[in-house]
Amino acid sequence: MTDAAFSNHVTTRVFKSGNSQAVRIPKELQLDVDEVEIFSRDGDLVIRPKRKNLLEALDILASLPDDFMEDGREDLPPQERNFDL
Repeated sequence: MTDAAFSNHVTTRVFKSGNSQAVRIPKELQLDVDEVEIFSRDGDLVIRPKRKNLLEALDILASLPDDFMEDGREDLPPQERNFDL
């Protein structure tokens, strides 16, 4: 990532809130939303406004690299089932 990607870089503290870990979002980075998504990507923790519609989901899929799942999936073989019960 370039320095431009961190133009709003600030430091904040991590603390316990009940059984969870929490961080305070400084005023200059506050989000004007009621819900966020939080996930880990390449070792970074990402917090972003919750996506609300299918077009945004399709944009995510369109942004996947061309070689995404190029080698296929490593699924287990189907289970043997007895439907005569």
